[in-house]
Amino acid sequence: MARRTTTPPPDVPEKIVDIDVSDEMRGSFLEYAYSVIYSRALPDARDGLKPVQRRILFGMSEMGLRPDRGHVKSSRVVGDVMGKYHPHGDTAIYDALVRMAQPFSLRLPLVDGHGNFGSLDDGPAAMRYTECRLAQSALLMTASLDEDVVDMAPNYDGRENEPVVLPAAIPNLLVNGASGIAVGMATNIAPHNLVEVVAAARHLIAHPKATLDDLMGFVPGPDLPSGGRIIGLDGVREAYETGRGAFRVRATAHVESVTPRRKGIVVTELPYNVGPEKVIQRIKEAVDAKKLTGIAAVDDFSDMESGLRLVIEVKNGFVPEAVLEQLYALTPMEDSFNINAVSLVEGQPRTLGLKDMLEVFVAHRLDVVRRRSLYRRRKAEERLHLVDGLLVAILDIDEVIALIRSSDDSAAAKVRLIQVFDLSDAQATYILEMPLRRLTKFSRLELESERDELRARIAELTEILDDEKRLRRVVSDELAAVAKEHGTPRRTVLLEGSGAPTKAAAVPLEVADDPCVVLMSSTGLLARTTDDRELPADGERGAHDVISAAVRTTARGHVGLVTSTGRVLRLPVLEMPTLPPTHGAPSLAGGVPLGALVELDKGEQPVGLCSVTGEGPGLALGTAGGVVKRVAPDVPSSSDQWSVIRLDDGDRVVGAVELTTGDEELVFVTTDAQLLHFPASAVRPQGRPAGGMAGVRLDDSARVLWFGAVDPAREAVVVTAAGSTSALPGTSGATVKVTPFSEYPGKGRATGGVRAQRFLKGEDTLLVAWVGPAPARAATPQGGPAPLPPIDPRRDGSGLPTSKPVAAVGGPLEPGGPRPATPAAPEPSA
Repeated sequence: MARRTTTPPPDVPEKIVDIDVSDEMRGSFLEYAYSVIYSRALPDARDGLKPVQRRILFGMSEMGLRPDRGHVKSSRVVGDVMGKYHPHGDTAIYDALVRMAQPFSLRLPLVDGHGNFGSLDDGPAAMRYTECRLAQSALLMTASLDEDVVDMAPNYDGRENEPVVLPAAIPNLLVNGASGIAVGMATNIAPHNLVEVVAAARHLIAHPKATLDDLMGFVPGPDLPSGGRIIGLDGVREAYETGRGAFRVRATAHVESVTPRRKGIVVTELPYNVGPEKVIQRIKEAVDAKKLTGIAAVDDFSDMESGLRLVIEVKNGFVPEAVLEQLYALTPMEDSFNINAVSLVEGQPRTLGLKDMLEVFVAHRLDVVRRRSLYRRRKAEERLHLVDGLLVAILDIDEVIALIRSSDDSAAAKVRLIQVFDLSDAQATYILEMPLRRLTKFSRLELESERDELRARIAELTEILDDEKRLRRVVSDELAAVAKEHGTPRRTVLLEGSGAPTKAAAVPLEVADDPCVVLMSSTGLLARTTDDRELPADGERGAHDVISAAVRTTARGHVGLVTSTGRVLRLPVLEMPTLPPTHGAPSLAGGVPLGALVELDKGEQPVGLCSVTGEGPGLALGTAGGVVKRVAPDVPSSSDQWSVIRLDDGDRVVGAVELTTGDEELVFVTTDAQLLHFPASAVRPQGRPAGGMAGVRLDDSARVLWFGAVDPAREAVVVTAAGSTSALPGTSGATVKVTPFSEYPGKGRATGGVRAQRFLKGEDTLLVAWVGPAPARAATPQGGPAPLPPIDPRRDGSGLPTSKPVAAVGGPLEPGGPRPATPAAPEPSA
């Protein structure tokens, strides 16, 4: 028990009233709770608006801020609304106005904002800096307000009137959703697609007893402004049935090559109300806490043109799909949405399912159209009444004029008009106020036409009011027109599932150290296959340039790149992209350029690949000066680069091939079209610092064009292309010749070879040479296919012209054996 003391006027004794504290608190709290629930926090189920939102739209409509007018300062709107309708502070009004202008908050924005209205991560600019006007869709919410379609009530001080509810020609509660926290209750309704909701409402208009399953055939689930993917529809159905439910929203992401060396996860859509900065912050926290691994960098490339683009770079050695599953589990890239569909129905908070919300909206629209029809019929009848009086007056216009002129005043003239022509008070008043210019022949025709139109309009409105089916059809047709004008395609993808939070990744997080083959193309692209069985078989063709080198290794291992200066550079296999599975020859179109992995010196060129395991018969090298060397399998374990041959001044390596058995035939092809081959066993292995030994005897002006190895157990061919040394690059009409390798007899090491192609007039050098397993395949300088002539059995015959220049030649890899294809070394420019 407590005492309340009141201060009385002078000479009046003090009065103390004993009150019960619990009763006082209960009463005051209930009044406060009712005020918050009814006047601030919960939307009305009919128009889907909270009082502040309704007052903003009504106030802007009264100010004439239509879409075809200019924008005005937001502070002007906030001040007008606060002064006339919503005395709860400018902050609350401006926050509500901003949200109605944000396309990422509402599925169908109601305010057209100009300026910085914020983002998911940043707030808007102050109201003095932004401008606004009604959006086109807002006109549907306020249409026909002047036709007595809704009840009006006094504002907070009784000086103005405001609508209790807006006419709302769109089902705004479902389309834009709602969220709010009241006292003892809250609401959270997801946005939906306008076209789908209108289709369901029209079905309900035509079939009032439709079931929830029938309506869900039109509205399968929410359609969020941010897109994304809804995982698990059981919670959606529960929410549509009971008004309460939950579902999970997952970001839309895909894996792509973000740099030539690395894969990345590109996020284009995030869950509702989740911004990229929030995701980036959670990723950094998870990485720092070592809960999330495999992330190299996170960059936000979002802009106004391309929209959201969050790039998450994945470290080499990690499976991007597994990292993505980690991101779903540990960051807001997968989030839950709890539906609690509480709204006001006849002033009382109720939890509504999908059918309930549609029924409330349809009933509201039926009432709006009915009241609008009554208003329009009443106005049409009033106008028809005046038109009938005018027609009577025009028929006897002379008598009317005489009667008016003979009357003492307007009151007497009105009385005499009523008595003489049997008019009503309104008709007589209208005739007296009519200007003389209306008293023409054309005025009579216009009045008769207007009378006929009014009668037809009254009949049509009466039919709508008297026939419930016709009324429903009008409402349905108006909704169809709204959907056609303002509808947009669905943004959110619906996926069946349990809706449970993502747990561990279904695939290994790190790349397994599985066997693979590293490939290098003639244009300098590097890639790896995922399986030895994906190597192409004989006669198959790839979609890109020829493969000039290949070496077997493992996914987490290394390979060596042999260069023309005699260096071997260690390359990590993980940094090379994996080729997709193919039934034919692999295409290196998606490979990484060599320059992205290693930096070569000026004039230095790649000539082959080798393993760095230190096993096998070793590496065979051939130089432009005719030197051959077998390098002992001695690989330094701690160096990223090392030398494998000592070169004389002006000499360079033109070919490097890793031997498989040591029984291969080593082959030299010189610029003067001489071919020499001898067993690899004729060359003893040497250490890395050694300079090799004589391989082929050269004439004074000749150089070695190509060096490689051939398996004597396989059918091989020799491909040569002859041209002129004086021709400019790309202008020589080279002739190409393909001959079986068996036509060339073997000779001893350090001897001269046999002629491989006879030069035609104007030809004095070989431009391209290659020896390897058949069938051969040629490529142009740009990497496209180049045709080869048929096989010529003549060892020293001349070549044939080709339609495209040949820059490189390759053959099929060997699926059954570990030996890679042999590269063709191009002649450097002068």
